[in-house]
Amino acid sequence: MVHLCDRECHRMSNLEKRLFLTGASGLLGRALFKKFTENGWEVMGVAFSRASPPLVKLDLKDSAEVQKAFADFSPSLVIHSAAMRYPDQVEKNAEEAVRMNVKTTEQIADIADKVGVPMLYISTDYVFDGKNPPYKPDDPTNPTNLYGKTKLEGEIKTLKTNEENMVLRIPVLYGPVEKLEESAVTTLLEPLMDVSKPCNMSNYERRYPAHTQDIAEICLLLAEKKCKGPTFNGVFQWSGKEALTKYEMVLRMASVFGLPHEHVKPINGPGSGGATRPYDTQLDSTSLVEVLGMTPPHTPFNEGIKACIQTWV
Repeated sequence: MVHLCDRECHRMSNLEKRLFLTGASGLLGRALFKKFTENGWEVMGVAFSRASPPLVKLDLKDSAEVQKAFADFSPSLVIHSAAMRYPDQVEKNAEEAVRMNVKTTEQIADIADKVGVPMLYISTDYVFDGKNPPYKPDDPTNPTNLYGKTKLEGEIKTLKTNEENMVLRIPVLYGPVEKLEESAVTTLLEPLMDVSKPCNMSNYERRYPAHTQDIAEICLLLAEKKCKGPTFNGVFQWSGKEALTKYEMVLRMASVFGLPHEHVKPINGPGSGGATRPYDTQLDSTSLVEVLGMTPPHTPFNEGIKACIQTWV
């Protein structure tokens, strides 16, 4: 196992802030690319189906191509945000999900380890079953669906490969979208705006939505502190501060934009069909705050959702 030495830390903390970013065309990936480039990092953002300049098209399943990309770019940090992340799709495409969320993660972590580069793996609150929140990083995991299971396996592979690696567990995300379906939060606007037909909306599972710009800022803070002072690694967590069901998110959107919502009816019990969702996966962020020496930013939901979807209303 290769560890980051003092020379590598010194190199990274000075001129060579070079990020290899997977999933760079995605909801979070775009925020990460923007945040790091704006703060003086050279970023090689890779994507596949939606790759267009300045992003680089790369099939992460092709080990030889990934190794070549590493050799050509010489990163000092990897952030692996690419994943198959829609729980219902994961259940229907289990083999593909395992290949992307587990095997590809292990492969990238192994390539990074061989060149002595630490990796930050983006994981999920769905590694917990939602029965005993709030969850600390070392609390027992017990995912209720295949998505959570594959992401947990990705965590295990990441941390086992190199003890310098980090995991950041995050909740459901929202942010500037290219289409409303890109986020499980912004997609709720569609049934709210379609007043022509009644809609039943879950008012059961509690979520803590986080804005992508907040997560990008946290990743930047972790990256820039990684090689300054005492080393740190392991699992960190960040949650939004507001507990909201899907129905409550819809009510917030209706309030922000003055939209009618009488056609949207709350369903107060567990949903049926599709992947099982945990009830309440609130994440304890104490260890992250301690490592950073500060409380990361939090965008209030009403403020963040208004900015993200106002052009769609």
